[in-house]
Amino acid sequence: MSACGIVYVQWQAADKESFALDDKVQRQDEQEVETRWEALTALLLHPPYEVDRLTFYGRMLILACCFIWGPYFILNGIDWQVIGSSFLHNINLPFHEFGHLLFMPFGEFWSILGGSLFQIILPLIILLAFLIRQQDNFSASVMLWWCGQNFIDVSPYIADAQLRNLPLILNKGDESHDRGNLLAMTGYLQHTQAIAYASFTIGAVIICISLIWGSYLLRAQKKVLK
Repeated sequence: MSACGIVYVQWQAADKESFALDDKVQRQDEQEVETRWEALTALLLHPPYEVDRLTFYGRMLILACCFIWGPYFILNGIDWQVIGSSFLHNINLPFHEFGHLLFMPFGEFWSILGGSLFQIILPLIILLAFLIRQQDNFSASVMLWWCGQNFIDVSPYIADAQLRNLPLILNKGDESHDRGNLLAMTGYLQHTQAIAYASFTIGAVIICISLIWGSYLLRAQKKVLK
């Protein structure tokens, strides 16, 4: 019996040590998660450095333009006359065409998709560069705004996938309409309006998030002006 008691006491001690070790590991994991969350919060929401007043007011001007331009696109809906005639559409277009060439080695499907895909992901790539390499989260918020605008920019051509009436750069008939061809290839041609509105809505939401983000950053930045 005494031997059994010794074994039981040893088992109890080992069990307590195991629980203590598990508790320590859990606390360490929680601390790591908390540290990572704090680092992410600092990266996204804290002004990383002081700026002079000229730079600050320049950023205010940029944000004001985004506040004017964003609702302009959103409130007009999927209107080709508004979206296609904008200055930004002429900026997005070369990146769209380059996307076709960039994804061409991956086959016809990716070559067609690559135009719209690249014009959407390019602002996100620049966003990460600003955020991680430059630690400039305000510029990153502007790139997020541009990403949202690109979602809106592609929506009229998605909506036109069945009728194919909108003007194209290389007007070779139906074969030039990449969104129409892409939706026909995937069997979603009958859902063009729903997909177009989904793209537009995603863009509108992203633009609103970017405006909130940028506004928060400038409000925080104002407190550390030189």
